[in-house]
Amino acid sequence: QAQLAESGGGLVQAGDSLRLSCAVSGRTFSTYAVAWFRQAPGLERECVAAISRDSSNAYYADSVKGRGTISRNNAKNTVYLQMDSLKAEDTAVYYCAAIEGQYYSWTYTSDRDYRYWGQGTQVTVSS
Repeated sequence: QAQLAESGGGLVQAGDSLRLSCAVSGRTFSTYAVAWFRQAPGLERECVAAISRDSSNAYYADSVKGRGTISRNNAKNTVYLQMDSLKAEDTAVYYCAAIEGQYYSWTYTSDRDYRYWGQGTQVTVSS
């Protein structure tokens, strides 16, 4: 059983940068493939970025490609999402998710793939 806790959200201006963090406890962190999802009011939850167990592969949604960077520090049991050049449409609740990944290099991008979820952190970008 894993527990996830996000931090780093807040109110920022358009064009600013933000780094979200997610601390993961439970089994050995390198066991988990992890991802960041977001959900804006009235919209479906979408996978923003995902990273494999060994960091060899990463996925980015088109909406954040070139502006977002997902990374993980297995020694600190933490996954990060760096978001640059923030836009008003990035406003959403951001969730961290984890699953025991079968393969070291796989990423998972469907919310149905993930077993463990954090409580979410609000990111609001004012224009």
